[in-house]
Amino acid sequence: MRTFDEILAMAAARKGGVEAVLADIPTPKSPDALAAIPDDRWLAQFARGIMQAGISWKVVETKWPDIEAAFLGFDIGAITFQPDDWFYDLCEDKRIVRSPPKVRAILDNAAFIRRVSDAGGGFGRTIADWPEDDFAGLLLWLQKEGSRLGGATGAYALRQLGKDGFIASRDVVARLIAEGVIDRAPSARKGWDAVQGAFNAWRAQSGQSLTTISRVLAKSIG
Repeated sequence: MRTFDEILAMAAARKGGVEAVLADIPTPKSPDALAAIPDDRWLAQFARGIMQAGISWKVVETKWPDIEAAFLGFDIGAITFQPDDWFYDLCEDKRIVRSPPKVRAILDNAAFIRRVSDAGGGFGRTIADWPEDDFAGLLLWLQKEGSRLGGATGAYALRQLGKDGFIASRDVVARLIAEGVIDRAPSARKGWDAVQGAFNAWRAQSGQSLTTISRVLAKSIG
């Protein structure tokens, strides 16, 4: 497995220098800033990813103000106290992407976020306190406990809201395969543990965030 500096040099050769590689990489939020994000914004970000899956993101972007309104501003309390037949009303609501499985997933995630929030002082607090050296465990937790938050959906939502981590995109997976870390996209715990181990090693070498390392890996390929 190459060192982080070697992979950064490969990315720099492709993108016109180290400065160009690192220029647009977002800075993760502090744990306190993550913990301060209201539960409704976590649900909104998960919902955006779920809605965008399999369709043009521009469609969801255009409809987003109406989607927010239809889902009551993603207010967790308001959503979880709606009657059961509200689901059917939403599935007929022209303001949203009318996919029953996606609607059900959003409602299920509202209940999931409420459970976690009630138990741990806010959903953001749980995300903020998740160990940095087990980001893979966080992704697996979202996949298991949430609804339709596996694949890249949960990981992208976490990045959008500022959680430091990596995304197993096509280019990142290609670099990990090239480095002998894995032989296919991770799905089970064993593969994710191997990915986490590699990222932890590169972070120890470089002092860079998981987000930066992930982006550098991607840019070394794509």
